Amino acid sequence: MKIFEKLPSLTRKQKNIAWIVGGTFVFLLLMGFIGALSVRTRMLDEAMTNVRNALRERYQTDFNVRTYAFTGLTTVTFQDIEVIPHQRDTLAKIAQMAVSVRLFPLLFKEVKIGHLLLQNADLALVKRDSVSNYDFLFKKQEKDTVTLQKSEGERNYAALIDGVIKQVFFKIPRDMELKNFQLSYQDDSVQQRIRLPEAVVDDGDFETSLFLNEHDAQWNLSGRVNPDKQQLRVEVSAEEENVELPFLRRKFGLGVSFDKIMFELAQVKRVTPDSLTLAGKWSFDNLHVKHSRLSEEDIILPDAIGEGQLNIGKAALELDPASKVRVKEFEFRPYVQLIPKPDKVLRLSIHTDKFEAQKFFDAIPRGLFETLDGIQVEGQIAYDLDFSINFAQPDSLFFNSKIDDQELKIVKWGKADVSQLNAPFTYKAYEDTVLMREIVVGASNPKFTPLNQVASILKKTVLNTEDPYFYQHKGFEEEAFKLSIATNVKEKAFKRGASTISMQLVKNVFLNRNKTMMRKLEEILLVWLIEHSGQVSKDRMFEVYLNVIEWGRNVYGIHEASSYYFGKTPAELNVGESLFLSSIIPRPKTGLSSFDYTGHLKPWVQRHFNTYGYIMNRLGQLQDEQVPEAYGFYSVVLEPGLRPARPKGIVDTAFREIDPDQEAMMQEMERDEARRKILLDKLFGSEPSDVADDN
Repeated sequence: MKIFEKLPSLTRKQKNIAWIVGGTFVFLLLMGFIGALSVRTRMLDEAMTNVRNALRERYQTDFNVRTYAFTGLTTVTFQDIEVIPHQRDTLAKIAQMAVSVRLFPLLFKEVKIGHLLLQNADLALVKRDSVSNYDFLFKKQEKDTVTLQKSEGERNYAALIDGVIKQVFFKIPRDMELKNFQLSYQDDSVQQRIRLPEAVVDDGDFETSLFLNEHDAQWNLSGRVNPDKQQLRVEVSAEEENVELPFLRRKFGLGVSFDKIMFELAQVKRVTPDSLTLAGKWSFDNLHVKHSRLSEEDIILPDAIGEGQLNIGKAALELDPASKVRVKEFEFRPYVQLIPKPDKVLRLSIHTDKFEAQKFFDAIPRGLFETLDGIQVEGQIAYDLDFSINFAQPDSLFFNSKIDDQELKIVKWGKADVSQLNAPFTYKAYEDTVLMREIVVGASNPKFTPLNQVASILKKTVLNTEDPYFYQHKGFEEEAFKLSIATNVKEKAFKRGASTISMQLVKNVFLNRNKTMMRKLEEILLVWLIEHSGQVSKDRMFEVYLNVIEWGRNVYGIHEASSYYFGKTPAELNVGESLFLSSIIPRPKTGLSSFDYTGHLKPWVQRHFNTYGYIMNRLGQLQDEQVPEAYGFYSVVLEPGLRPARPKGIVDTAFREIDPDQEAMMQEMERDEARRKILLDKLFGSEPSDVADDN
């Protein structure tokens, strides 16, 4: 009454009408509520029947519940739940589950869980041979496929991810009690169990502990979740040091341990229906990662922090340029953009201001690049990278990498002491990971050949085929690098590298033979430092290279190669022999497969002679040489003791049988055609049409 008394504009009649309307509304609401209560049990029965039928028909899975009933206004309690896939092990057993929904969101047709109780819950994932009791969870139904195709056709990633986020947070309760929850996994080789004795989420705050098996390991979890604001913060810390996460080692050969990891989703912002942003951060302390394809040693990152924003549009996803990553004292801001459809396009850029170079090397995780451990530098550097590729058109990729390192000074080398290249040293020749023998690179070794005692024609052919701009570049050839990426994308496998002579030298002398993902990055960093320092001349690098690379099975260095194939010294090699030796550097063990039983080269090798002989002729590199027909192709004769046996019934000296080694070398030469075209374009402006038929 007091409310209406404060409204002088209303007459007494109007006030009465308002009371009647308000009272009628409350009466109807009350009657509707009473009606809903009267039919809620029937609605619950229908819902349970629908769930049972759907699981049985769509997923061949039985859903059994001993009893269920309303135990509160919006709370349903279930007793003795079982989920059993047909002809499979039981997937889940739950002694008691109580779940309630929140009334206010329900008025707007949003189902949000208010409270969840689980007691004595056991989730068991079992895989026997190739059959598991959980594969139905990933089984796509026809309806799901149609929906997915429609989503892909519309390509609205903002709406898609927004929908997923809403569904996840709608199912997260503000209050939850878990007692004796257990998750186990078992297959033919692995059996692990994670126990959660008790966990409580109280108005979004939670703190609990996870145990591996009985007491093999313990992780403590804490944080806060706000389903309404769609915010989440989780911290996981290990009770003991160097305790690996379960499952990963035995299933994937991956070892991961840490002291603490934190993840926070701070904001979900819907700018428009086609624009969504996710802001947050992450961090970890003392992260250890071990995998044979990454590194031989444990990779250790003492601490790192990342924060920023992910922008999701209708057809693209990007890491906001303002996002940053900090490892120890080194900080950078990467930009990444991915356009999945219709053509998959990836863009990446990094632009830094000048920073102390030592901070970068200090930030490199221990165990990642062993040769750089302990390196000390002075000065500031800056780095700029712009990269983009359309995976449907890899040849059109864009790559631009620049570094301002004029102030950089190397004070002390790490484990890879580059200064040893300027003096005699012992080179260890490996066959994969097996040490074949040790070779002294210096005058005390009678097989060591100084650069001035190697035939000039051999040096020219090796440079032309392996690294034409060796004396001009700083360790890297950008066009070769771009070609390598494009080729590997097209082949969907690693088919071509982009190694310069500098990179091959570093790989042979300083790095181990283990082919890991990180070894290539280590190779790039070490080459950059060697070339920048100028402590080793190009001539000395080339000299060491010619004396240590493999030229055949257990044949190392140019002295052994020239003697092994032709019974000559390196100074006596002619044009044809030099072209042959340069052709087998990419696949040295295929060298003998290039010859027939007469000791002459097989016809298919002539393509290499035509290509690189033509290049050398155009460059004026053959003016001082006596060049016989076909650039010396027919004057190449293998030592008699190495020639294959004469096949029965063969009298034609142009013996054409192709063995597996020869076929592999032919494929290598075919892949080399793209590099040849780029080289010709660079040298002469365009590729002549008569190269293949020259001579």
